[in-house]
Amino acid sequence: MEQAAGGPTRDQATGTHLTEDVPKAKKCTVIGGSGFLGQHMVEQLLARGYAVNVFDIRQGFDNPQVKFFLGDLCSQQDLYPALKGVSTVFHCASPPPSSHNKELFYRVNYIGTKNVIETCKEAGVQKLILTSSASVIFEGADIKNGTEDLPYAARPIDYYTETKILQESTVLGANDPEKNFLTTAIRPHGIFGPRDPQLVPILIEAARTGKMKFMIGNGKNLVDFTFVENVVHGHILAAEHLSRDPALGGKAFHITNDEPIPFSTFLSRILTGLNYEAPKYRIPYWVAYYLALLLSLLVMAISPLIQLQPTFTPMRVALAGTFHYYSCERAKKALGYRPLVSMEDAVQRTVQSFRHLRKVE
Repeated sequence: MEQAAGGPTRDQATGTHLTEDVPKAKKCTVIGGSGFLGQHMVEQLLARGYAVNVFDIRQGFDNPQVKFFLGDLCSQQDLYPALKGVSTVFHCASPPPSSHNKELFYRVNYIGTKNVIETCKEAGVQKLILTSSASVIFEGADIKNGTEDLPYAARPIDYYTETKILQESTVLGANDPEKNFLTTAIRPHGIFGPRDPQLVPILIEAARTGKMKFMIGNGKNLVDFTFVENVVHGHILAAEHLSRDPALGGKAFHITNDEPIPFSTFLSRILTGLNYEAPKYRIPYWVAYYLALLLSLLVMAISPLIQLQPTFTPMRVALAGTFHYYSCERAKKALGYRPLVSMEDAVQRTVQSFRHLRKVE
């Protein structure tokens, strides 16, 4: 996902105009459409007959069917032209979770999203579909088949999650059927797939530099990873069902592959598929967690003198060593959701797409 704020602002629109003969109900804007999830979303929307605008800080691809609007997410002046005349907005702009820029997280995820809501109302948009995160209910302890009824994390695992909680609660709170403005939040977990700029490249870089020899815990903890096409499918279903059932507004929906997989198994399939060795050794979860905690305290202590960004953090240890998978029952019943791509096919397609990262013997 791409941030759509914090970069150079350019008052610019490129591409063709939204097709005049497409009904307004099939006209939409993807905020953050130049990013990983956004590009896949644009492709599926076009395949389903939608006319698509993209709003972002950069134009990430060329497509004559798409009209691009470049600007700052926090500027209503920049954003308004991209939203005028559309019925649905998909908001998937965010800095990557691996970023350490707290100010940027707050500006994009919270301030920017408040501007999205206000601009949607000004432009007459009827539906706002937010890309949230299942991590909004995760505190670093086991979650097994967690439902959307679980409360927001009182102690979020990182600042990204803290601002995603602010973002989601603001979007869901803006739902207003009486004024014909409906909102919902899609909560994916562990998005991966072709063109993924985060999970697979970071994993392969760690393996290439010899940092993937250890697995945290016993390797049996089940985790949700979600293929990007299934995430997009969940967003589009939410938008289409909101039109038919306004009672779905103001709700969040978990969207996953509905196939929890041991964390170690998923990583090993990606690594071995690209000709790297799977981790050979195991380190007890509590040992890894307290080592990461001590390291983070050390980094904090020396931060006035030296700025370090460790990759071995308590948050990453928790993500690697705990159970965290989520129920899709609400999305199945309310939206008719079923994953389009199985985990086996998803891993195979992802590995194939990253052949350029394959280890050469």
